[in-house]
Amino acid sequence: MAGPLAGVRVLDLTRILAGPYATMMLADAGAEVLKVERPGSGDDTRGYGPPFVEGTQGRESVYFLAINRGKKSVELDFTDEGDLARLHDLVREADVLCENFRPGVMEKIGLSEPRLAELNPALVVLSITGFGDGGPDGHRSGFDQIVQGEAGIMSITGPLEGPPSKVGVPISDILAGMFGAYGVVASLVERARTGQGQWVRTSLLAGSIAVHTYQGTRWLVAGEVPGLGSNRHPTIQPYGAFDCADGAINICVGSEGLWRRFAPLVGIAVDDPRFATNGDRVERVDELIAAMAPALRAASVDEWVARLDEAGVPAGKVKTMDEVYASPQVDHLGLVDVVEHASLGAVRLPGSPVAYSRTRRATPLPPPTLGQHNDTGFAPR
Repeated sequence: MAGPLAGVRVLDLTRILAGPYATMMLADAGAEVLKVERPGSGDDTRGYGPPFVEGTQGRESVYFLAINRGKKSVELDFTDEGDLARLHDLVREADVLCENFRPGVMEKIGLSEPRLAELNPALVVLSITGFGDGGPDGHRSGFDQIVQGEAGIMSITGPLEGPPSKVGVPISDILAGMFGAYGVVASLVERARTGQGQWVRTSLLAGSIAVHTYQGTRWLVAGEVPGLGSNRHPTIQPYGAFDCADGAINICVGSEGLWRRFAPLVGIAVDDPRFATNGDRVERVDELIAAMAPALRAASVDEWVARLDEAGVPAGKVKTMDEVYASPQVDHLGLVDVVEHASLGAVRLPGSPVAYSRTRRATPLPPPTLGQHNDTGFAPR
């Protein structure tokens, strides 16, 4: 077997990011994913750029390449009766259908919930929306930055002096895709017992709120509204990004034992009453950072990483993307795939983060060119 989902067929009607991220995760686990795209233009992200890369079949968007590995592409025109009939045939063959259309589109193309149950009662359907199914905001379009704002992510992200900032990747989209893929796999396990499919529904809003963790309970339980925190941890200190002679370092002193190892390295007495407990350090964080600063700024990031590693204190460099992908650890973990793209030739892509001990990871397919698999569809069983 190539991946634990080998043999599972996924009909992918999604576009942009949240849905394609979910189906890419399923493909990484071995599922056969057939991506349905608009004739001529395809997924909107094929036009997202620059940057674009020129290939033998025209330019390719690096945005599209990032979230569509492992898939096949077919073009279907939902206004054409013949193409709609083929779509319904593909529904009958699939194990999973994923969609992130605006409300009402599935009904318009003849794939309402009752019709899908009629076509394929064992089908697992994933539906991803921006703000959830129904309710006062259910009709709203779900774009990542809008939801990062509405879900509170931006209110806790950014420098202390503001303004609120979005996360550097489309995190609300990604979280919706991850939770959606999780729901699909859970439903496939349940289907193995009952033989019945079901609908799985999630949203960018739901996924973003699900990861609030302690920031959510600061309000729900303690009645405290979290605010912008810069690179500081709100409840543990010292824990954050600090300046060295030549750049920034992350240091995470997450216990009193670690504090006793760390304090002497930056010239602070372990029994200094100002910083005796974590609570003291959180309350006096500005004073603490000022006390640490002279020692940290006297040496380079690499020197400090080595010193802290020797002392057993967690620390790491704040790396740029080129430094990340040059890392021997990234290479060791196989986190970059080299795939043979139909237009670009060999390209390097971020790979799956999950490894399996027995059912090896599927050999990744390259992101497809538009309509590359028009004549094949799903592989025969």
